[in-house]
Amino acid sequence: METMKHWSLLHECIVVCLLFTTVGKGSACEAPSSPECFRRTAEAPEYRCEWSMNKTTESDVTFDLYMNNVIRNKDAPKETWIIITKDELGIVEEEYYIWVEARIGNSSCASTKTSVVLSHTVKYEAPKHISMSWLKNNLSLSWTASEKHPAAAEIRLRRDAHRTDSWKHITKHTTSDTSMHHVLVENLLKDTVYQVKIRHRSTKALNPLWSDWSPVVIVPAELEQKPEVTMNITLSNGTRKVALTWKKMPHAATYSLNDTQSSNGCNCTKNRYRNNTTETTYTAFVSYSAVKISVIGRNAAGSSPPAILQVPAVQAAGLKICDNTSDLRERLKKKTYVELYELQDGDSRPENVMHLTAKSTKKERMDMKDYVRYLYFKHKCVGRKLQTVTMCIYYQKEDAPQREPQNFTAFSETHTSTNLSWKAIPSADQRGFLTHYSLCSVKDSSQDERKECHKISASVMKYRLGNLTQGTKYHVSLVGVTRVGEGPEATLTINTPPEKPVNVLWSLCLLILFFLLTTLCTCILKRIKENIFPAVPTPVIPDCIPFQPESQDFLERKEEVDEMTLLQLHPEGKSVPEDAEESAVLAGEWEEDTDEDEDNKRWDSRMSGESSDEGLSPGSTGEALRSSREGDITDVEQLDNEIAMLIYKKGLVFHVKRDSL
Repeated sequence: METMKHWSLLHECIVVCLLFTTVGKGSACEAPSSPECFRRTAEAPEYRCEWSMNKTTESDVTFDLYMNNVIRNKDAPKETWIIITKDELGIVEEEYYIWVEARIGNSSCASTKTSVVLSHTVKYEAPKHISMSWLKNNLSLSWTASEKHPAAAEIRLRRDAHRTDSWKHITKHTTSDTSMHHVLVENLLKDTVYQVKIRHRSTKALNPLWSDWSPVVIVPAELEQKPEVTMNITLSNGTRKVALTWKKMPHAATYSLNDTQSSNGCNCTKNRYRNNTTETTYTAFVSYSAVKISVIGRNAAGSSPPAILQVPAVQAAGLKICDNTSDLRERLKKKTYVELYELQDGDSRPENVMHLTAKSTKKERMDMKDYVRYLYFKHKCVGRKLQTVTMCIYYQKEDAPQREPQNFTAFSETHTSTNLSWKAIPSADQRGFLTHYSLCSVKDSSQDERKECHKISASVMKYRLGNLTQGTKYHVSLVGVTRVGEGPEATLTINTPPEKPVNVLWSLCLLILFFLLTTLCTCILKRIKENIFPAVPTPVIPDCIPFQPESQDFLERKEEVDEMTLLQLHPEGKSVPEDAEESAVLAGEWEEDTDEDEDNKRWDSRMSGESSDEGLSPGSTGEALRSSREGDITDVEQLDNEIAMLIYKKGLVFHVKRDSL
């Protein structure tokens, strides 16, 4: 102990002398920082000493690290750090006095002397592999743990949009697992981008030192929404082309894609989808079986909810039972895949799926249930595309159905027929491939009636039963049939209604009513026609008989005309009314030509009488004229009476009324 004290006193004297020497030499060099000597963990076998220069103007600066007056860096005098093993130091539990001396040419300067117990000093490396995630408005930070026990952490953060703002300091103790330190920073804004840097130190060492600051990391905002993805499917020869497009998400750096076929080994390329991509479109080729594709946006703070797209299996109508399933008993060839979907009622997407590849074992190939319906798909890789070559229904073992058709009912019954409907037997109860339904009917009148049966397709759920007898009771049964046999039957009873007699009275009444309505409509139409389109009368033209002279000599006789005046005389005591005069005028204008013909006729008749009596004297001639005048007066009176009786009706027809004599 005495020796140690003497060495300590000697060391202090040397340091003081060096300091005075440095000051005395002026400002030729600047003293380095005090050195730090430590180890990275409490169990590390090596110690690291490091220091720094605030300002270095010369490139030929050398350093001497003194530990209890012993230079430790003779092999690397120009470095600002040195690694010393425990074996080189010997005893590490004792206190060491350390300092650094810098030399530039003939000048030298020394750092401040410090004392340290090396075994008590631990300084972690700067935090590495920092990861982050948002938990509502709390930020979870994680980084690689230097030791298994918790550590103290100091966190600096600020908004990325305000980089000139001062840092916010937060000090917390971490929670640790075997490899990571975790800390939760509370009351932040999850939709805001932050800058963060971290340092930590041990909580177990007696003399812990803060680590260096980590590089500044950017914490992006949380991705709360899932990507908006659109999908377009095109069928092409056993393969479906699926084109995916999605909108670019704010704060998303990359996107990851995955599908169920690739994850189950059914892929034709080594990396069917890139785990991370910056693109917003992708085209994939999938088989005819059901596929689920997911698209996820990612950034440094986490991932968005997945956008899941269901690509349903291609619905092939009328699938038949598989006739060749040797792939289930033998090892599959390379690049050949088989999928078996256990079908469930009411769900087009199968729940349980078996994926068989060339690497599948015999136990995996035969691990199927009896009496269970499977949808069988066989795929092959053709030109780096997964192509479906076989689709069929598969049963490992079959039996007759264990339940009857459901909801068997009759409706719309007539005198000679009825409609029947039912629901299919549930797939789980069919226990085999349903080939058809058997529908039978029998009369209830006697026990000797023959049963009539009909085969109905397994895909049909309605049937019209005809050729029934009126007013008869029938028993109808329906069963499902598989290749093994018939299942339980569903039954019902129907009664066809009897024929109703025709009501003659009602028929007669309807016939009479129809006749009356027809007659009434005919009369109404005639009356409407007469009012709108009246009949145009045909004018009455009297027959004109041409005069034929009795002899040719009469025609050659020259006519002698005496001067005379014709007067129209009216009988005494008889006056002609004004209306008759007006009517006479009208009649004269209407039948002008007719009157002229009648006057000529009368004149010719008189002339004929005169010529026939050639031996008459002039006196007889005058007498003949008087009698002619009297005849003319009588004719005129008769004509006046006829004209006076003319009645004008509707401007179209003249009706003549004659008085009876």
